[in-house]
Amino acid sequence: MPDDLANRKRALRAELRERRRIMTSSEREKATELLTAHLSELVTRFDARYLAAYLSTPDEPNIRPWLNAAHEAGIRVLLPVSRDDGLLDWVLGDGETEREGQFGVPEAVGEVLGPIAINDVDLIVVPAASVDRSGIRMGWGRGYYDRMLGSMEQCPPVYAVVFDNELVDSVPTEVHDKPVDGVVTPSGIVDL
Repeated sequence: MPDDLANRKRALRAELRERRRIMTSSEREKATELLTAHLSELVTRFDARYLAAYLSTPDEPNIRPWLNAAHEAGIRVLLPVSRDDGLLDWVLGDGETEREGQFGVPEAVGEVLGPIAINDVDLIVVPAASVDRSGIRMGWGRGYYDRMLGSMEQCPPVYAVVFDNELVDSVPTEVHDKPVDGVVTPSGIVDL
């Protein structure tokens, strides 16, 4: 990656982290409420009975109430476990049982199903730092989700979850960056 591109991504990630850190608790609570409704709508739209998602960190848009509702509704949810080789294993999760994984990120606890378990899901919900209007997702720089999406032969719909101001006109892009089909923000679902 050229130094200029790396520096632009690093600066944008730092700016996004800071914006997330200064959000008020009431802004976060309202965003969580709206995201839960929109994610539930997305599941209904795709009639998803088996999905892949993630355990949100305190700085990320909070999708945990939605994960709990999905689990209570009998929807099977795969949650990622980071591997040292840069791939993701998957665990059938309840959205509650977790441990601290690599990089301090929460990970589900349970029977590890391996990287190919994701091939059977109806919908994938991924985290992002930012997404542009052409669907290019910028993550946090480790490449786990780009590798996962790039390895799938038949990928179901993929939606990233971001705050409203993180859906932008463009993000710095590299060849390996994989697009998403849409984003879910507190304002709604945007198909890209």
